[in-house]
Amino acid sequence: MKTSSSLPLFGALAVFTLTQTAFLNAQTPAASPAPAAPAATAAAADAAAPKLDFGDFSSAAIVGKAWKASTDKDYASVLGYTGKCIEMFQKQAVDQQKSLTEPVPASDKEKVFSMWALNDVGTAYYLRGQAYEKLGKTKEALEAYKFLADNLAFAQCWDAKGWFWKPAGAAAERVKVLEFDSVK
Repeated sequence: MKTSSSLPLFGALAVFTLTQTAFLNAQTPAASPAPAAPAATAAAADAAAPKLDFGDFSSAAIVGKAWKASTDKDYASVLGYTGKCIEMFQKQAVDQQKSLTEPVPASDKEKVFSMWALNDVGTAYYLRGQAYEKLGKTKEALEAYKFLADNLAFAQCWDAKGWFWKPAGAAAERVKVLEFDSVK
């Protein structure tokens, strides 16, 4: 019996709630949909964003594509590739850096190559700094170079001519030049 006597009360509450909701909806103007972006603007945005092929998503493939884009002076793609490499492998790179107390001797190629994340992310930061410089974005270039010099100092990059070079050393030099130029 209690169930049947509480049922009308529940029904009355439901009707009251529905009535109040209908009243509030009638008082609130419907939100107009946001205007669609003009087709020309959307197409321009798509054209500005580079379509990147990350290959097998390995750090070596991504940095290789960043080097190619840099050679081609496609700085938007350089930033896209280096950004992906950094996003995917920076934690491993920093961990590898922390595991070292000094740079791996260049004569131990196998050991140098075993620090793949450190080397590739370090190279990515260097390429990123270069791209920002070419785009006239000194502040961003300095940030990239400083992160490299301060956090990935033992990174090494294989030169196709047959030796390793240190991107952090080159980045530290660029920091000096850019900071000096900003004082002028």
